[in-house]
Amino acid sequence: MTENIFTFILFGIGILLIVKGGDLFVDSASFIAEVSGVPKFIIGATIVSLATTMPEMLVSALAAYDSRFLTGAMADDKVLMAIGNAVGSVTCNIGMILAISILFMPSIIERKKFIPKAILLIVSIISLTLLCLSGTLTLQKSIVLLIIFIIFIAENIKGAKSEMQNIPSVQTAAKGDIVKKVVFLIIGAAAIVIGSELLVDKGSVIAKMLGVSEKIIGFTAIAIGTSLPELVTTVSSLIKKEPSLGVGNIIGANLIDIALILPVCAIIKGGALPVEATTARLDIPICLLVTCIALIPPMFTKKFMKWQGAAMLTTYVAYLIYTCIG
Repeated sequence: MTENIFTFILFGIGILLIVKGGDLFVDSASFIAEVSGVPKFIIGATIVSLATTMPEMLVSALAAYDSRFLTGAMADDKVLMAIGNAVGSVTCNIGMILAISILFMPSIIERKKFIPKAILLIVSIISLTLLCLSGTLTLQKSIVLLIIFIIFIAENIKGAKSEMQNIPSVQTAAKGDIVKKVVFLIIGAAAIVIGSELLVDKGSVIAKMLGVSEKIIGFTAIAIGTSLPELVTTVSSLIKKEPSLGVGNIIGANLIDIALILPVCAIIKGGALPVEATTARLDIPICLLVTCIALIPPMFTKKFMKWQGAAMLTTYVAYLIYTCIG
């Protein structure tokens, strides 16, 4: 009994370390990026996104790595957690975090910056849907996703260069402030690493204790836990009335989840990632559905609307209920 309580405590500590570490990492990365004059939407889609997806990256990568030393169903369970966490995080980011952001602060978008990234995210999820129909995500198939990620990075670099040419001056900062932020960046990264390892290890134990499959744990509890940095960033951007930072972060983070994390997991595992039939038929299509609800209307209306947030959140809650009781 005491051991079980200790497991839940360590699981909670893992989430806490991710939240605090992610928050510290995001603040430091944003400060360092801002002194260079990079626009906030691009900061959100790149620097902040890479920071906030570290938990998903580490949780999925650790699960894929652990699977190499296991055989049979135990190995498959670890890989299913890796896939479940990556896809589940995207669905959570869009269906819950972005939905809440839109409900509280519907915002106008800059189509020039928004549309390329939105299209790339939708294309990456459609590609993942098609690639997983055979029941595996091979190293060869992963190259398609990596190409999308490379295009995403190239588009952001091009956009940043173009925007910076129009900025008359950039924010200056004392050398001591920059050094302090770099130290905070390292501390935040360390907290995320430790928290992620606790999350994946204790998540597996809790799954067995409760008789719940690791796939469901990956799609729900761990996916939500590793999405907390995105939630913290989004809430912070709402408080500071800078929704473009939060939106850019979520779009960038989701594309990284799909087009970088899953290929990295395939490489770490050293072979194909098995994909359950329900993942291919339900989980990934739901991910695509909430993403389309979120991103397609603003391409034409130039703004997010509250009905989108309500539709996304309703879909996500219904999906969670179905997943947990189905």
